[in-house]
Amino acid sequence: MSHDGLGLRAVMRSVTFLTATVLAVPLLAACGSDDEAGKPLAAQDIASAGRARVADGGTLHWAVDDVPETFNSFQADADATTNRVAQAVLPAMFRLDASGRPRRDADYLESAKVVDTEPKQIVLYRLNQQAVWSDGREIGAADFAAQWRALSGKDSAYWTARNAGYDRIEKVERGRNDLEVRVTFARPYADWRSLFSPLYPKDVMGTPDAFNDGARRKLKVTAGPFALKKVDRKTKTVTLARSPRWWGRPAKLSEIVLTAVPREDRASALAAGKLDLAEIDPADARRIETAAKGSAGADASAPGAVEGTGAAKKSEKADPGEKNQKSENNEKSEKSENAGDEQQSDGEKKGDAEKKSDGEKKGGAEKKSDGEKKSDAGDEGGDDEEGTDGKASRAAAAEDALRGLEVRRSLEPAYTQLALNGSEGPLADERVRRAVARALDRKELAKLVLRPLGLPAEPVGSHLALSGQAAYADNSGALGGQDTAEARALLGDAGWVPGGPVDEEKTEKAAGGEGEKSDRGAKSSSSPKAGKKGDSDGDDDGTYIVGEDDKGRRAGGADGKDQRSGHDGRHLAQDGRQWVGRELRQGSVAGAYAPRGTAAPAGSASGVLAKDGKALDLRFVLPSGEGSETLRAVAERISSMLVKVGIRTRITKVSEASYFKDHIASGQYDLALYSWPASAFPATDARPIYAKPVPAADGSLTVEQNYTRVGTDQVDQLFDRAVATLDEDEARDLLRKADSRIWAAAGSIPLYQRPQLVAARKDLVNAGAFGFRTPVYEDMGFLKKGAVRDAASPSKK
Repeated sequence: MSHDGLGLRAVMRSVTFLTATVLAVPLLAACGSDDEAGKPLAAQDIASAGRARVADGGTLHWAVDDVPETFNSFQADADATTNRVAQAVLPAMFRLDASGRPRRDADYLESAKVVDTEPKQIVLYRLNQQAVWSDGREIGAADFAAQWRALSGKDSAYWTARNAGYDRIEKVERGRNDLEVRVTFARPYADWRSLFSPLYPKDVMGTPDAFNDGARRKLKVTAGPFALKKVDRKTKTVTLARSPRWWGRPAKLSEIVLTAVPREDRASALAAGKLDLAEIDPADARRIETAAKGSAGADASAPGAVEGTGAAKKSEKADPGEKNQKSENNEKSEKSENAGDEQQSDGEKKGDAEKKSDGEKKGGAEKKSDGEKKSDAGDEGGDDEEGTDGKASRAAAAEDALRGLEVRRSLEPAYTQLALNGSEGPLADERVRRAVARALDRKELAKLVLRPLGLPAEPVGSHLALSGQAAYADNSGALGGQDTAEARALLGDAGWVPGGPVDEEKTEKAAGGEGEKSDRGAKSSSSPKAGKKGDSDGDDDGTYIVGEDDKGRRAGGADGKDQRSGHDGRHLAQDGRQWVGRELRQGSVAGAYAPRGTAAPAGSASGVLAKDGKALDLRFVLPSGEGSETLRAVAERISSMLVKVGIRTRITKVSEASYFKDHIASGQYDLALYSWPASAFPATDARPIYAKPVPAADGSLTVEQNYTRVGTDQVDQLFDRAVATLDEDEARDLLRKADSRIWAAAGSIPLYQRPQLVAARKDLVNAGAFGFRTPVYEDMGFLKKGAVRDAASPSKK
């Protein structure tokens, strides 16, 4: 997810983004080749095994985030589980291969090609003669026609989320026989392979009522290796059963049970045998891998290890005070361990030396768990050993259970970006946006997130595709790499100079956005929204500042001791809230995790720049709560980079529920982090993300989901040409040109491809971290007794 709650595909179909001024981009003249696309940075990790080695039968228990509100993928509230069900039970004309490129699905299509371009484009589909719906009816032109009419956008009675591509079709008709479908386009459409995937039966698409309500809670008619058997909202499960009408290779599994399980509970559910497959966070991944080595107990408390799953996490969440205390001690040890990698300012060293206040000492004394207290009592002659032994026995049993699991890892087909709101304020000036971009070391940010997970730490070079996809090329040169001197020069050219007069009151109010600033130190973060109960999880400061040199020394209490709030780094989530573990925080630059108002890091600019009496102060909005640690770690590292060129950032944490709707979509931010999925059809799917906003009658901008509000006519024109040409090489080159212009406008800065960590039973094969490739549900299953999986399986390395 991208913090808006939508599935990745749904997000791509309904997004917009912009680029604000016309630029001369030297790289636009160069047309790349397919070689520039490269290969995927990480292969899928699914423990591959030939079907002959997979047992027939069995039930796969697979964790999902939610039971979907609808099973209609074309409705606005469709989510990732909606799409997972659709992949298993419905036809798709094309599916993605391991490089994220569309490939014909032979189970449904014998062929599909453009047979005419003049006077109009005609695509002829020849269907597999065995392809039938579960009610016995052949899949045919009537189903294609019904889906086209429903999604064409011509009838507002259909509550559709998108109609891209279908609105370019003129007619759908039967060919020479029932196995042929002819689709005639009113306007040429390069991404015609994106259509009719998934394909719903005419029973669902035939009328507005059927479309709007018929497939929300059930799918009576399907046509895949599995069928939708049962939806139980009380137990939060969706059961898929092997379809007796499937004509392809029979599904190995008898059933797949999709179970909604919160991420913090997944390790416990895996250990208890309630799950066989689940995306997990790095803390749980390390615990599983440590258990496999038989040394979980020793490593769990080692420096840098992230402890806690299930009950431990819940206990931590229930006691924010203890959580913060643990966090402070952890941060202190991390700084000590990384002394060679970090440069600490005198203020930071002093803060560390003086860090143990009376309250901290008391917290340390009270920090022992019940089990530890009972153990101490036993050492003193108490008789609680039996209870302690019982707990130890249960813990050992849980670790034993984890030894039957392994971690499979790859990179998701999605990337995290830094968004710069160009609608107003300093970032409305393209030079300031470019300066922000030139201040960033994107390679360092990628390493921060990916290297500790054992994944390739390469920054993303395109807004429109990822490495391995046809449209990919590293076009970041249109903007330029990290260059502090160039960033400062751009800011100077824009009128931002050091040592200028600053209106403190106006600066503080503007910087906080929603916040208000009382006194000039620790209270600088008070904010009506950020401080509301529920907007944070006890470890959030609300708003704090990186780069206030003159105020940082007053940030602590009266005694000068560090008053920072805790960051424990345990709760790690996915879908736009990237992975980060405590070990990712250890190598951070000086000042990256400073308390509110802490002085700028060593080596930073001598002071914040100013213009017209206002400091160059940007509001960096982030979601609060568990699951957002990576975004916060990356934001803090970015802030430390920006302060070196004279840009002060005010990090404001808001409730996760309001993050996208009330802040990103509404433009209430200067800087923000969120993710976009990569599409195999960027001419269609990426255009609304980067299209130029259109002024409305009331003076506002119609931006769809163009959250940066930065766009140009040139980018729009390049997308329009790319989607209308049937020459694939030309379309690819036009998209790369568009990407270069998007880079040059500096409305969004791609950072890194998102990691994917999946825990799986060791005997489960053909499932795990799928990467780009669409899962092959009929091949998933459990190894036969004595069988082994393919030697090339990455998870065995």
